[in-house]
Amino acid sequence: MSAVTAPAEVARTRSPLRVLAWVRRHLLDAYALLALGYLFLPIAIVIAFSFNNPLGRFNYTWQGFTFHNWAHPLDYPGLSGALRVSIEIALLSSLIATVLGTLIALALVRYRFRGSSTTNLLIFVPMTTPEIVMGTSLLTLFLNWRIPQGFGTILIAHVAFNISYVVVTVRARLVGFDRHLEEAAMDLGANEVVTFFRVTLPLIAPGILAASLLAFALSIDDFVITYFNAGTTTTFPLFVWGSARVAVPPQINVVGTAIFLVAVGGMLVNVVWQNRRARLSA
Repeated sequence: MSAVTAPAEVARTRSPLRVLAWVRRHLLDAYALLALGYLFLPIAIVIAFSFNNPLGRFNYTWQGFTFHNWAHPLDYPGLSGALRVSIEIALLSSLIATVLGTLIALALVRYRFRGSSTTNLLIFVPMTTPEIVMGTSLLTLFLNWRIPQGFGTILIAHVAFNISYVVVTVRARLVGFDRHLEEAAMDLGANEVVTFFRVTLPLIAPGILAASLLAFALSIDDFVITYFNAGTTTTFPLFVWGSARVAVPPQINVVGTAIFLVAVGGMLVNVVWQNRRARLSA
């Protein structure tokens, strides 16, 4: 009798252990899914309510499904102008910040000069400074220099906080860069300029592209710093904040969804490009 019941006892003992082992193996996956769900739930709501057909001025409750909002994404007074200003500022600020940040990253990684340690430290100051502090500081600077607030001050402010992110991103690419490739190019007769444009720049281009996409996303999304330095100029985040007091049209969800899809698409293109380059180089 004991010989018969022994396997059953062993099976009953092993069953909780197997369940515990299965839980331990999948606990991290479950935690990751919950974390991602928590992060993407607001985005999913924004996307879903871009197809809503609200009966009133506020797009807060689901009333019905419609494609009208996507067929007329800018059919709301002032929305197209605010979006155009945001895109122009984001493009210009990301371009300027990418050029300046790339040059700064090259200088910090390649050369040792007096004040390089201090420069390395100061690069992180805009990233760690609260936006309200940076916004008010820039406002004080513009007022002391009697610079009229508007498109120009927003552009300067966005370049100021975007440069740090560009420098950090490009530096991460440059740290693992093999300098022997440049030396081989110059041994074959290329000068410094040709080596930079034919060897260095193509190899660090994925990092530069990632930095520019990050700068563009930060610029088009910024509200606090823009609010302090915008004057009478209205960007898309300022338009959303201002219109929320009187109405929340579904077109805002449409534009927000489009910006999100463009940003994700750009990042996916960058990832595919880097993976393709890695396969070709291998």
